[in-house]
Amino acid sequence: MIKVGQWIAKHRVLILVAAVLLLIPSVIGMNSTKINYDLLTYLPDDLDTVKGQDILVDDFDMGAFSMVVIENMDMKDVQKLEEKFEDIDHVKEVLWYDDIMDINVPVEILPEEIRDSFFKDDATMMLVLLDDTSSSDNATQAIREMRKAADQQCFISGMTAMIQDTQDLSEKEANIYIAIAVLLSFIILLLTTESFLVPVFFLLSIGMAILYNLGTNVFLGEISYLTKALAAVLQLGVTMDYSIFLFHSYEEERGNYPDDRVKAMGYAIVNTFQSVTGSSVTTVAGFIALCFMSFTLGLDLGIVMAKGVILGVISCITILPSMVLVFDKPIQKTKHKKILGDMKKPSSFIIRHYKVWLILFFALAVPAIYGNNHTEVYYDVNKGLPDDLPNSVASGELEEKFGVSTIHMVMADRDMNPKDRQEMLDELEQADGVEWVINMNSLIGPAVPDSAIPEDIKGMLESDQYSLTFICSKYKSATPEVNAQIDELNGIIKNYSSEAMLIGEAPLTYDLQEVTDTDIRNVNSASVLIIFVIIMLIFKSVSIPVILVAVIEFAIMVNMGIPFYQGVSLPFVASIVIGTIQLGSTVDYAILMTSRYQKERQNGHEKQEAVSIAHRASMPSILTSGLAFFAATYGVALYSDIDMISSICTLLARGAVISMVTVILVLPSMFMLFDKVICKTTINFLGKKSKTAKKGVSGNEQK
Repeated sequence: MIKVGQWIAKHRVLILVAAVLLLIPSVIGMNSTKINYDLLTYLPDDLDTVKGQDILVDDFDMGAFSMVVIENMDMKDVQKLEEKFEDIDHVKEVLWYDDIMDINVPVEILPEEIRDSFFKDDATMMLVLLDDTSSSDNATQAIREMRKAADQQCFISGMTAMIQDTQDLSEKEANIYIAIAVLLSFIILLLTTESFLVPVFFLLSIGMAILYNLGTNVFLGEISYLTKALAAVLQLGVTMDYSIFLFHSYEEERGNYPDDRVKAMGYAIVNTFQSVTGSSVTTVAGFIALCFMSFTLGLDLGIVMAKGVILGVISCITILPSMVLVFDKPIQKTKHKKILGDMKKPSSFIIRHYKVWLILFFALAVPAIYGNNHTEVYYDVNKGLPDDLPNSVASGELEEKFGVSTIHMVMADRDMNPKDRQEMLDELEQADGVEWVINMNSLIGPAVPDSAIPEDIKGMLESDQYSLTFICSKYKSATPEVNAQIDELNGIIKNYSSEAMLIGEAPLTYDLQEVTDTDIRNVNSASVLIIFVIIMLIFKSVSIPVILVAVIEFAIMVNMGIPFYQGVSLPFVASIVIGTIQLGSTVDYAILMTSRYQKERQNGHEKQEAVSIAHRASMPSILTSGLAFFAATYGVALYSDIDMISSICTLLARGAVISMVTVILVLPSMFMLFDKVICKTTINFLGKKSKTAKKGVSGNEQK
């Protein structure tokens, strides 16, 4: 291995040239990667709601729809606007009053339920059907063109409109996330390292690894906007400690080989690779655990972040050493006094009072677990967006004027018995929270012969195999009320046809809740099990993985329990991924201290002395890593207007600090309490020499 390290050190210029050249295809790949802004597309394909969406596209040539509210506009002008909408590419049909009656006919003669569907006070509403799925480029472009054609009196809402708003906001903020993360990380590194230039090279090498990661996403076809937004800041925060370890190792080896920088770096590369292998494996394992999710957003995020960690390790042992060697003289000249001073006094204080930290640990465990289990989670993908976005404003107008919060669709067999169809329609109208129901019978009437039905109405509501019924609900998506309504509606339609399907945003969100509730349990269990096994193999111990996982899980419980006591609800994505990411990325702190503790015990030190040395030596690295992770994520949390991104980054930032503090205070206390257990349940924990030496020594271990 040392030969590989020496080869890297000797060929530093070649490596830097290759690294820079690789940025070209990376940038091309990054710009060519499609971004998915519709989280509901990550639901499993075998759900009825997902199957129904596919049938809607294939059989009806219709994938999305938009509700448009128009205020204080003359009927003739509304009709002109309708014609403008119909001329826009990928607008399939526009359903409005003039599809049923001539606009010169007074609206008062319409049946009340139809009249109320289209008119309310000074406002009218039209339903715009698109010929592609909600998140497709065609659909979002159609919404863009509709907004251009409309004026301030028009309010365009719907899933596609929300996706368009999310895309615009995410693209506006994305580069600022990275800038904030880099700036705050740079400040932390300045405070915790001894050179003004070292932070620059840390960030440059990690930045290259981030670009390689984002560029190779092109092979995945597409990634979610959440993955794109979080990948860079997460990779920066998670892989920073690898760079810190390499530079510290290089400084130590320079003391051993003062006249041979290449040899010193060769050994530093080997030391770093051996040390970060274990910690990076646990981090990768944490991200891989996300791939067990049925909701495949986890697979998307897990693959990208696991790949990012691997590329971060490669960059740390190739690009960063090359930069440090090429610019070694300027680095040495720009050294400054380390602001983060000697840890001897604070470390001594912590070890002396280890019983206090153990009492706090057990005292806080119960409220932490309770808070974690009772933190409220929301599933409405629209809730996490600012209220002043066009779709949010339009949705408010739709609810205020027409009492419409969401639209469901029933897809049933076209050849259903007419009597059964009418009875089903009557029951649907009577369901709790249903404002109105529109299908072929309600618009045209059951007595009208098929040949007399206008083709545009027929194509909108019937295909060769299926018929569509639109149901207006006064309940918002992802609420207990609408979920109960969905259960009731499904009960009605399944009673008449087992093949009938209820589809739309609210039913999809209902399934989202069912799927992700299961995912939370599965992913957390998988991540704990995988990381437990990895730690067990690293230390050849039964007790050490129990202690380390318990310490980090406690930190996770505290982190996830805080929102409950704050009265804050979390987006569903945060509740799924945070535990896994925090465990995988911060268990490194515990592994670092445990490795040093084992080393000192093998060197013959007694319990308290070994714990003290390990604690004092590990504290600077843990503080630097934890604060860098905090810096990389907290600024994004404060800046982002997208609550899913803001909440995840808040939890990551707070989780890094809580894990850091917990490892510094609680882990050494656990070593003091369970030293005998650890020694007896770990293979060669004291080392063969230490065991031999201790045969003649007894009763000297400090209590």
